[in-house]
Amino acid sequence: MKEVIVTRPDDDLMTGEPQVAHIVKAEGGAAAKVVEARIYGTPLEALCGKVFVPQRDPTKLPMCAACKDIYETYRVFNGGLPDSPGS
Repeated sequence: MKEVIVTRPDDDLMTGEPQVAHIVKAEGGAAAKVVEARIYGTPLEALCGKVFVPQRDPTKLPMCAACKDIYETYRVFNGGLPDSPGS
């Protein structure tokens, strides 16, 4: 009998969606929420509205343009926010 190996391709490759880093809004620290979501596989909602489970290192991906635009708008109206979300 022949052994069949089935591999599951990355969902993002199937949909053709570009790989981007999203900005997450979270009370009490977004970084902690992202780490927790990576460990437990729980979904997060990005500023742009996309719901995702973080799986990749966001520092190696381009920033989501929609999340960046929304963050910039928040920054204009809410003094004290850093120039970039990771700062």
